[in-house]
Amino acid sequence: MSTVDTREHQMFPVLSAPQIETARRFASGPETRFAAGDVLYAIGAHGAPAWLVLEGSIDVVRRDGLSREAVITIHRPGQFSGEVNQLAGRPSIAAGRAGPDGCVALPFDPPHLRALMIGSADVGELVMRALILRRVSLIEEGGAGTILVGVPGSPDMLRLQDFLGRGGLPNLVLDVRADEEGRALVERAGVPPEELPLVVCPNGPVLRRPSNEELAACLGVVPAIDPDRLYDLAVVGAGPAGLATAVYAASEGLSVIVLDSRAMGGQAGASARIENYLGFPTGISGQALAGRAFNQALKFGAEIAIPVAVEKLECDPSGLTLLCAGDRRVKTRSVVIASGARYRRPDIPNLAEFEGAGVSYWISAIEARLCAGEEVVLVGGGNSAGQAVVFLAPHVKTLHLVVRRDLAQTMSRYLIDRIAALANVELHVGSEIVGLEGRRETGLAAATFRDRDGTLHRRAARHVFLFIGADPNADWARGCVDTDAKGFVLTGSGASPLETSRPGVFAIGDVRAGSTKRVAAAVGEGAAVVAQIHALFAEQAAQERTG
Repeated sequence: MSTVDTREHQMFPVLSAPQIETARRFASGPETRFAAGDVLYAIGAHGAPAWLVLEGSIDVVRRDGLSREAVITIHRPGQFSGEVNQLAGRPSIAAGRAGPDGCVALPFDPPHLRALMIGSADVGELVMRALILRRVSLIEEGGAGTILVGVPGSPDMLRLQDFLGRGGLPNLVLDVRADEEGRALVERAGVPPEELPLVVCPNGPVLRRPSNEELAACLGVVPAIDPDRLYDLAVVGAGPAGLATAVYAASEGLSVIVLDSRAMGGQAGASARIENYLGFPTGISGQALAGRAFNQALKFGAEIAIPVAVEKLECDPSGLTLLCAGDRRVKTRSVVIASGARYRRPDIPNLAEFEGAGVSYWISAIEARLCAGEEVVLVGGGNSAGQAVVFLAPHVKTLHLVVRRDLAQTMSRYLIDRIAALANVELHVGSEIVGLEGRRETGLAAATFRDRDGTLHRRAARHVFLFIGADPNADWARGCVDTDAKGFVLTGSGASPLETSRPGVFAIGDVRAGSTKRVAAAVGEGAAVVAQIHALFAEQAAQERTG
């Protein structure tokens, strides 16, 4: 059953009279009267406020394919409009119009909506839960937000679906081979196959095989960065460590910006299920955990810029500056390096040819659907690999798990036991992939394995998943901070345990030398580093007073 079927009362709560009076104190403007059919906010509108209905009703509609609309819900007195985009002032993915009898409503722009959530625990909890559940429902139902027109399973389609999915951005895929509406759009536009997929943004523009950055710009999800503004803190990396830092720092009044080149959640965001994280006895997906942290950071006023790649850290005597893609510059009093690690790529001659065309470094529901009923190969013996096996095995015919060492040396016991109970998982200890066959246009066809004794085996396989660890992602900070021989950032040489060799620059999570590679440890360091930043600022203020 969908979210709207099981949790409708939480998605569309009705505020009581005392709760409405509480909310009034945080409104960003006076009551406004709208005539029947008046538009309160349009699809793609930037900074659209949430509206609390006092009289009448608001009809909320979303896109249903390329040219149709579908009613999502009708808000009546005591109910409020919006979803998580309203927290950050991002473009609306739905439209709201006054109902047949018009309406009277109170506006709450993003800053005032966040103030309501923080200032009233009672109403704030209702509103926050509803906004998140509405986004979840839009993702489940499809049709809202972005429309992708192309060939499902193609490398660029998978890339764009992954970007949208990891960002919690609703989207609908139209198969150009089978969907008449999608095929007609491609034919009218005269788009050749090599320029697919087409992307129709919520506010209308159509892009041809865009990069993730071009799609993000069209969706308006990257905030404008003022090059003259001085932030208290810039966090590089939106994984668990970086998001934890943003939540604690923003909740304590610091001005915070978070930058990430790919998606929220980092490598943990690609985990199908995390079962050993404190407080979640039934487990939680990495994407769900990251989504909750992301929304918490927005609630407290942190700015989050994804995808924005940080290319260099300048740390001259005058201050700290991050040079970012697109000629963006971020000036800041302090920096937290939480950029994690890059997926490690094995030494296979033609590996790059099949990345996105059969070779993947993560598993989501998208990949699971593509693999349904097939034989697949998964390489890796760590916990991330184990979680991926447990998630993927029920969807496929046979899963070949390829590892160099016995699983007991690298994987948690509960995952080893789960894998042992899966009848369609075949374990290959001491093997490695040395060759791939196929064509990028048609995808991967086979993989060649080499055993410890040098014996080669060829196996038909259209999907290979690589979970073989990661390398530190800190090249952009070299020349400013000290690293070890492997490139991990060294800490502890400054005044605080998490401070690097450059005062004001801290490192946490997987990118830090000597860190514990666990989600809980990363979150803990995200909390601890904020206390150390406050101590740094207090020391600087004391020096200014005495100087």
